[in-house]
Amino acid sequence: MNLRHYVRDIPDYPKKGITFFDITPILSTPKAFRYVIDQLYEKYKDSGADKIVAADARGFIFGAPLALKMGIGFVPIRKPGKLPYKNRCVTYDLEYGSDTLCMHVDAIEEGDKILMIDDLLATGGTAEGMVKLIREAGGEIVGAGFVIQLSFLDGDEVMRAADVKHDFLIEID
Repeated sequence: MNLRHYVRDIPDYPKKGITFFDITPILSTPKAFRYVIDQLYEKYKDSGADKIVAADARGFIFGAPLALKMGIGFVPIRKPGKLPYKNRCVTYDLEYGSDTLCMHVDAIEEGDKILMIDDLLATGGTAEGMVKLIREAGGEIVGAGFVIQLSFLDGDEVMRAADVKHDFLIEID
């Protein structure tokens, strides 16, 4: 299946000069959505992961059903003020600003094997923030899966520098 066909390019969003790669067409097409989850499952079913960590909000869309299919736990990483329990947080840079991610302090235990899932790897800021939160909690990252990787940005380098093996389903040059 050509997944790129199901990704809509939206120029100048969220600000001028940025192209937003919209995964909504994947989600609105059950065959494409199922294909994404199945492909991620095939890549990571033998990873040894105990939990999937995904970032608010589009990472949840892929991380939660994948965790269910793999029979493992799901850990949401959210923006400040969105989680009701005690949090640990990290601020990171994006291609168009900065943001902060938070996770419950008890979401990951020392030695948990973690699979990171997100919709997009661009500059790597969100992924780097996730890596910091996971490692601060004592988690061991066994891999990171992305639906889309923007190869013209530095996310790939950021993942290598963080010593995190990652993969993707769609590469956009």
